[in-house]
Amino acid sequence: QVQLVVSGGGLVQAGGSLRLSCAASGSIFSIRAMGWYHQAPGKQRELVATMTSSARTNYADSVKGRFTISRDNAKNTVYLQMNSLKPEDTAVYYCNIATILHDYWGQGTQVTVSS
Repeated sequence: QVQLVVSGGGLVQAGGSLRLSCAASGSIFSIRAMGWYHQAPGKQRELVATMTSSARTNYADSVKGRFTISRDNAKNTVYLQMNSLKPEDTAVYYCNIATILHDYWGQGTQVTVSS
């Protein structure tokens, strides 16, 4: 059974940094991409950053230059380094692993950026 365990959220002042981690356990085959999404209150879940199996990255315009997605294949872990955080980054953040057959989601972690 596949589980994604997310850690690293919290409260930070504007301009600060946080690092989210998402560790996958269980057998996951044919990964297409790993990524992060966020959902602010009253809004739909949106893409933040993704990395394909060939390490191609894609970022939302709002986070380009501030956030960095990375992964450790040996640990089956994907990270999101978030720098220069802004109040508008406040949301619940979810990690996702997309395979050719299934999408796996981790539990959300709250990120709150105070002004």
